[in-house]
Amino acid sequence: MKLDNLCAGLPPELCSQLEMESQVIKIKLEHRKLGKIVTVIEGIDDKTFDLKKLASYLKTKLAAGGTIKNGRIEIQGDHRSKIKKLLIEEFGFKPENIVFIEEA
Repeated sequence: MKLDNLCAGLPPELCSQLEMESQVIKIKLEHRKLGKIVTVIEGIDDKTFDLKKLASYLKTKLAAGGTIKNGRIEIQGDHRSKIKKLLIEEFGFKPENIVFIEEA
């Protein structure tokens, strides 16, 4: 959904709040070679948030390594519940907009 269509002349602060509420964040685990587990966060708009700073903050809070690849944040280890809690409390995302994706 484009920001221009969503805002339609609304004040910038209200527009950014609306944009944040429309984001659906997906948190999932991926298994890498040698049995390594990575928590992947997708769906955060890189125009609204600086993914580099967000990833750095999450890595610091979780005491884990990680990176940004293709617009998604990858954190080493299983930190799904901690990441959800941080996104809600620290960044103001709505809990119903954060979903866990289970691998088949």
